[in-house]
Formats: sequence, structure tokens, C-alpha cells
Amino acid sequence: MTNHNFLQPYTLRNGITIKNRIAMSPMTEQSSFEDGSITNDEIAYYRLRAGGVGMLITGCANVNDLGKGFEGELSVAHDKFLPGLTRLANAIKLNGTKAILQIFSAGRMSHSKVLRGKQPVSASAVAAVRPNAETPRSLTDAEVKQTIHDFASATKLAIRAGFDGVELHGANTYLLQQFFSPHSNRRTDQWGGSLEKRMTFPLAVVDACAEAIKTTAKSPFILGYRISPEEIEKPGIRIADTLELVKRLNAKPIDYLHISLADAWQSSIINSDDRQPLFEKFQKVAAADLPLMVVGHLATPQQVEKLIDSGVQFAAMGRELIREPKWLQKVAAGDEKAIRYTFSLNDLEELKITPPLLNFLMTAFRRGFPISTDSNQLNLP
Repeated sequence: MTNHNFLQPYTLRNGITIKNRIAMSPMTEQSSFEDGSITNDEIAYYRLRAGGVGMLITGCANVNDLGKGFEGELSVAHDKFLPGLTRLANAIKLNGTKAILQIFSAGRMSHSKVLRGKQPVSASAVAAVRPNAETPRSLTDAEVKQTIHDFASATKLAIRAGFDGVELHGANTYLLQQFFSPHSNRRTDQWGGSLEKRMTFPLAVVDACAEAIKTTAKSPFILGYRISPEEIEKPGIRIADTLELVKRLNAKPIDYLHISLADAWQSSIINSDDRQPLFEKFQKVAAADLPLMVVGHLATPQQVEKLIDSGVQFAAMGRELIREPKWLQKVAAGDEKAIRYTFSLNDLEELKITPPLLNFLMTAFRRGFPISTDSNQLNLP
């Protein structure tokens, strides 16, 4: 057995103890049915990666039909999905792993093709600074309130399905972030304008989900929030804005704050003169009892231990758990030499990697995701 600090348990604000400091980060795997139902392939994929990590956070699930961002996306928008979500929760909750369902709305990061002809929605009618981005329509006041309700309903459905928690996806330029961003939110009503008003929607979603937990859950239930520190857009979110939001989140009944980074030790993407790791800025303002989770190119036990020793409470791992589902178990057993940091296309069946997920890995993550790509191994489109 090894004595890494990340193998130690941690007790959240709500009294739930997580058995270690490792979480599987939420990752797109594009393997749900067209209507958002869970597939057997996804169940097998998640079950393989459960049992070792303290928390397993699913890929994002949309809270309403207009929140769908891409094909093959999981949905938690309707009661009809309860049986499949229950199967998913049960598959993850192995050997004490906590099952966390990430919930979101894509907002303007969707497309009319994905929405079957409907126009994407956002805080304002401003297109994303992305190739082929469509201009969304601005949500009405009634629709904003309905979306808040949809997040709460999704939380209740996750509770009924047996999940241990939900993570609100307020990062990666999706709808919660779009309301907070001065680029995507040009509103002049209660939902936009000043920094304070741009916080209104994400904070209202937190409150609604917390109330859903209070009225529905029969035992402590985890509420996490994922956040992106900065945006490259002009105008866009800057770290000072984000830290003000963190100060507000401190007082909310969330149980962890998940900082979404490309690299765990990343510094500002706006100010090249500021070399301080962004997570250290969060540490200065986060409440003492609000644990931070950091993600970003973590692969080796040494990298993870360095992060935990820097005062971060949880390390989230993504791509490494795709190629090495038993990473935690091998570390705990002192078998670190057996950890794999790459895989062959011959390993796809063993690793439960579906064709859509493989295609995503080979396009979005081609650099920084070692895969043996001998063309004789597999017929790729």
C-alpha cells in the first residue's frame, strides 16, 4: 500500500465523506441515444471506471430540450429518463464511489441542426466567437425563470434516480456562464447589465437546486458547481469577476467548487505577466469549508500529489481515466508501474470506448492524448 495524501478521505460541508481525493471529471462521450436516453455502452463505460475514485462525475446532461448541445448527449429533462438514469447511478456506486450527475444547458453553444430546426437560446442575441456559430435568440423573462425551474427539476430527478449529487456546469462557455459573461449577456433587465446582475441567474439556479435538495432528498445530497476562471472574448469574464462570484458562492449551500482548467497549474490566459496559478487565486477567496476541485492534464500520481500538497482538496482526472480505468486501484495497491498512459486501438473493447467517443478523442484531443493509430487496427470514418 502507498501513503499518498490523495488517498485520504475528505468530509464535505453536508457531512458526506468522500473516500479519497480523486474524482473522475465530466467528459463528453457522445454515446447516448438520439433522444438522450442512456445506452448499455455508456453503462458499461462508467461501471468500468467506478469503484476506485471517490467521485465519478458524468458527462453533461441537458435539463431541457433547448439545452441540448451535441448529438449523443445524455438528458435529464423528462421523467421518462428515470429508469435509465437509475441504472446509471447504480452502475457508478461501486465500492463507495459517489455518483455525481452533471447538469447543464448548452445555450448558444448549440446549433439548429442539433435542436432539430429550433434556434439556440442564450442570455442575449450574441453569437459565440466560434467558427460556424449561430446567433441565438434571447430568452424571455418567463423562459429564464422556467430554465431555473428546469435545473431544479433535473436535480429532483437525479435524487429519485439514486445519484449522490449533481454538479451545475457553470463553465466552458455554456448557459450558466453565458449569463455571467459580459460578452454573451447584454441584457438590461434583472438578469444582466452590471456584474451583480450578471450573477443573478447562476445564483438563482444554485438556490433553486439547493431548495430541491432540501425538499426532496431524504439524506445528504451533494451540490457542486463547475466554473471557468476567464474568457478570451472582449468583453469577457476576467478573474476579478470570477472571484466576486466565488465570494457569493461561499455563502450558498454548495459542497465543492470545480475549477475547469486546461492545465491544473495554468495561469491567466489574459494577462501573460501574471504567472500565479489560477487555483491559488481561488484559494485566497474561497471559504475555508468550501473544497476546491482542480482538473487539467493530471496523469501521474506525482502530479496529483503535488496538487493536493498545494492545498487543493480534490484532483479531477479525465483522459487518464479513459485509458486507465483502474488508476486509483493500481496506485492504492502500490502497482504504479502497471499504470498505462496510452492505449492501442486494439484496447477499445476492453476500455469500453464507443466509436463516437473514439472519434471525439481523435479530433478534439488528438494532441495530448496518445493513441496508437495504425490504420490496419480499425476502419475509421
